[in-house]
Amino acid sequence: MENLISLVNKIQRACTALGDHGEASALPTLWDSLPAIAVVGGQSSGKSSVLESIVGKDFLPRGSGIVTRRPLVLQLHKSDEGSREYAEFLHLQRKRFTDFSAVRKEIQDETDRETGQTKQISSVPIHLSIYSPNVVNLTLVDLPGLTKVAVEGQPDTIVQDIENMVRSYIEKANCIILAISPANQDLATSDAIKISREVDPAGERTIGVLTKIDLMDKGTDAVDILEGKSYRLKFPWIGVVNRSQADINKNVDMIAARRREREYFASTPEYKHLAQRMGSEYLAKVLSKHLETVIKSRIPGIQSLINKTVAELETELSRLGKPIAADAGGKLYTIMEICRLFYQNYREHLDGMRSGGDKVYNVFDNQLPAALQRLQFDKQLSMENIRKLITEADGYQPHLIAPEQGYRRLIESTLVTIRGPAEASVDAIHSILKDLVHKAMNETPELKQYPALRTEVGNAAMESLERMREQSKKATLQLVDMECCYLTVDFFRKLPQEADKGGNPSQSIFDRYNEAYLRRIGTTVLSYVNAVCAGLRHSIPKSIVYCQVREAKRSLLDFYYTELGKLEQNRLSALLNEDPAIMERRSALAKRLELYRNAQAEIDTVAWPSRMVKPSFFHL
Repeated sequence: MENLISLVNKIQRACTALGDHGEASALPTLWDSLPAIAVVGGQSSGKSSVLESIVGKDFLPRGSGIVTRRPLVLQLHKSDEGSREYAEFLHLQRKRFTDFSAVRKEIQDETDRETGQTKQISSVPIHLSIYSPNVVNLTLVDLPGLTKVAVEGQPDTIVQDIENMVRSYIEKANCIILAISPANQDLATSDAIKISREVDPAGERTIGVLTKIDLMDKGTDAVDILEGKSYRLKFPWIGVVNRSQADINKNVDMIAARRREREYFASTPEYKHLAQRMGSEYLAKVLSKHLETVIKSRIPGIQSLINKTVAELETELSRLGKPIAADAGGKLYTIMEICRLFYQNYREHLDGMRSGGDKVYNVFDNQLPAALQRLQFDKQLSMENIRKLITEADGYQPHLIAPEQGYRRLIESTLVTIRGPAEASVDAIHSILKDLVHKAMNETPELKQYPALRTEVGNAAMESLERMREQSKKATLQLVDMECCYLTVDFFRKLPQEADKGGNPSQSIFDRYNEAYLRRIGTTVLSYVNAVCAGLRHSIPKSIVYCQVREAKRSLLDFYYTELGKLEQNRLSALLNEDPAIMERRSALAKRLELYRNAQAEIDTVAWPSRMVKPSFFHL
């Protein structure tokens, strides 16, 4: 089974490569949920020496003032016994450093690339991995040393800037604080203890390390601190003896330095009883074991975050749509599929599965009947107009029984006014169908992905609807014209019968132009027109549905499909031109999703065994 710390190291490196860490996002990320150890201390507290003792190599820049000016994320990987030691930087992938003096120079150079050759600091971390059979699996974050005053070449805000940077790491609940304090200074003035106490008052996340024990004044010792009497933490204090500057100048190797450290604690009477839990080797083992314990305790929370994030990323990728196919056939298929999805949404509106189709029925059931009822026939059926049309229709030969031509002219001039409501109904349905196109387009995420295709499909749909409107208007007005050009025969056959029943056959033809006679003609014409309106109220919707609604459901994009098949690949590519920001976003999300899925699988592999009940003595 892969070591938990190695697994977390791998995930952290992947997170960093994708920018999926707290520096890049204000949202909780996988990086934030992974435990790490932050090394905190004042300038010249011995932080660098402690780290080099843990690693067993000279690899950190040295000097006076602020040497660590960027966070250094140091990941130690224990390799097989006898394998070669090497280091890798994340910003120089696939380049291995076997000369650790070159590692020191690269840290300095990379710092200068970000901050310039000044004494400025930067919160952008440097990521370094060291592979060696002589290290334990561990992740440490070396932070700039806390300071109390700004020196020449530094901004006045440097003190607060460093403190803010340190806090950004150690305030996280998953951060283990490695507080480095020099033994030859009063612990009450320790920068590391002061800031760790503020973020971890109970000392539950803080491991205290006391450096420079061998440099304390004669007659003094650090026993009270190391035994937890001066300042108690949850975990025992660990004392270390670093190499002196003279040792460093003489290139005393780490093996010799560790041997001297062990001898110092074993031979010094004050620390002899504590020797078993002192020294940099013991510190490295404690940190590794504790980090692994913390990681195990955080696994459920990490899994929960990963599962939630995977679901969110999948949803977001689905919303952004699939990437574009490379070949012409694939592009054509993509366009046709997007058009199909849009068309499906459009038909669902008309069929009632989505809102909007009910507005069509409202036109037929309310707007058209109301428009027909609002028609005013007073002008066409006024006494003056009736007399005028009847006499004009008679010409030089007055009618004998009924004024047939007069009736025709009256009816035609009255029925022609129905064209207005009929045409208005066609336009109302056209407007509804256009609105539904816009709705369906907005409900098709794939069209938002490709603005050029969206415009093209929208224009094609509008052109089809316009053709359907013209056809519908022509057919609907023809219904009105049919009523005008051919009158119902039964209507005329009733006229002589009515004359026989109520009239006087011996009455003079010229007397028939009196007001009562003309009023009866107007009443008869109005009755006929109302009957025609009642029929058109049912036939006009049928015509409109047949020519517009039915055709929109059947062939809205048929003409576009025909033209689409004739397009060349460059034109198809132009239709699928995507917003570069969306393409970049999809690519980033896909990589992040792959990272989280891999992390999900690997952590699940580790999590299941850790949940198994360990066998007791009686099971052995």
